[in-house]
Amino acid sequence: MVTLAVTSVGYHLYLIFVGLIPNLISRPIHLALALPWIFLLGEAGGRWQRRIGYAWGLFGLYACVYIALQRDLLVEQYGYLEGAGQYLLAIGLILVVLEMARRAIKLALPAVAVLALCYGLFGQHLPGEFGHPGLPLGSFLGTLTIAEGGLWGPLTGVSVNVVAVFVILGAFVGTGEGGTAFMSLATRAAGRYRAGAAKVSVLSSAFFGSISGSASANVASTGAITLPTMQRLGYPPSFAAAVEAVASSGGQIMPPLMGAGVFVMMELLRISYTDVMLVALLPALLFFFAAWAGVDLFARRYGLFGMAPEEIPATALVVRLAPFFLLPFGILLGILFFTGYTPQFAAAGAIFAAAALLLIDRHYRCSPRRWLSRLADASITAARQIATIASIIICAGLVIGVLNQTGLGVKVTSVILSMAGGQLWIALLLTALACLILGMEVPTTAAYVICVSVAGPALQELGLAPLQAHLFVFWYALLSTITPPVCGTVFIAAGMLQTPWVPVAGQAMRLGLGLYIVPLAFIANPALLYPGEALLLALAAMFKVALGIWMLSRALIGGRNGGWSAPLWFLSGLAVIFLYGLAL
Repeated sequence: MVTLAVTSVGYHLYLIFVGLIPNLISRPIHLALALPWIFLLGEAGGRWQRRIGYAWGLFGLYACVYIALQRDLLVEQYGYLEGAGQYLLAIGLILVVLEMARRAIKLALPAVAVLALCYGLFGQHLPGEFGHPGLPLGSFLGTLTIAEGGLWGPLTGVSVNVVAVFVILGAFVGTGEGGTAFMSLATRAAGRYRAGAAKVSVLSSAFFGSISGSASANVASTGAITLPTMQRLGYPPSFAAAVEAVASSGGQIMPPLMGAGVFVMMELLRISYTDVMLVALLPALLFFFAAWAGVDLFARRYGLFGMAPEEIPATALVVRLAPFFLLPFGILLGILFFTGYTPQFAAAGAIFAAAALLLIDRHYRCSPRRWLSRLADASITAARQIATIASIIICAGLVIGVLNQTGLGVKVTSVILSMAGGQLWIALLLTALACLILGMEVPTTAAYVICVSVAGPALQELGLAPLQAHLFVFWYALLSTITPPVCGTVFIAAGMLQTPWVPVAGQAMRLGLGLYIVPLAFIANPALLYPGEALLLALAAMFKVALGIWMLSRALIGGRNGGWSAPLWFLSGLAVIFLYGLAL
């Protein structure tokens, strides 16, 4: 396991420094390195289930090696299969990817991919505008499997070249003292306030989410500390679990790392990573402000206390731990903002710094044996996460490949435009609903990619800038993390406290108000997204939206009395956010 993990980590770091490698070589190797983690080292089952997993994995490895070795011949076929052997390989490889996604993230995403494949194969029999002229089987399957129009398309390129590197960085920072440093800083900063343990959860999830980009990993890591603390201090279980679920959901939108979907956005829009970080920063801060404000209002209403002084780490400890995250992040941001190197190169520099810091503990004592153990743990964590993300992105690549070949995305776009009747806000609501429904069944990255492929062009035709449209879709693809009936982070947090999930979901939707409001706010106040162009205007927009969010939270959480108080706060908050929007 350690050898495989080190190989996976080493390969993805190697790609940063060796220059260009043909896509039909680098991307199949990426899948080949991910396959064992799903089929051979995944969840244990019965004897026959393990044997079937070995068979899937071995066939997938054979197919990946075949494509990498035969790359020069395959490019001359221009995506058209030749011979029965290639047909069997193409069908088998598609089945391997579908089964890989099913094992990694359950049935929903591969089911969507199967529906897309069926549309590509049989859509010519559909009446009306949703039918297509029909595609030759050899061309359809070949484009998906031996060319760069499906499994090996741009999405997989993002997974290979960008996402994997930042996943490695998050794993290496989190394995050592970096995770402890985040928690100590958050506890020192927020523990003494009302509902201090809950506010520590908000801050620590923002810090940890900035390196993990995973809501579920965030809940499991920070929640293991904050949830027992909130429970011991007598916080209502539904409230404690809701705080952790909401705060952890923000990890995918918090710079500098964010989630895998942001790297896909960078590739689709052809913009730099620093531009994405700048655009995402103020909305992310507003999301965590909404969570903080909700916690504070809840604490004021129900008399929740802060943490005891002896539970708050000393300033000396926080200062001693600070280098464990400041040094890697400083290198990352310094290279990104002050040099012309790529984000991957910047991440590699931060990874080497984080790997070196694994040698020492919080007392700055060196231990080579502990260093090797930590390197192994970090590599295993990174390789597992790379494999899971590869399962999602490569399967989503099948869907995008079918959309591109059949033109279905253009047809759905025209339907959205006709239903919206030329009204942008109607199109936004339709898109948000589609994101919510799709996000309930597939991971955030896949939901974003699929939704933006069909709804993004419609939003842009109605006047949104491409970056606004993509960021809007990405935020609403996150809704299912806290919105019933799926609400993954709610289930995890409720399970950790062994409390019913329905009250947790109700509290999470109120505390997570920012997830519903902020995307609409940066459409109404476009200046919020461009602090690099007009900083004062962006900060004014941020203050305006923050005030409105506090008013909305006051209406939903803070009210003690009935009557007209809550509706007035609510309407006032909406007016502050959406009237007189600020634009460049």
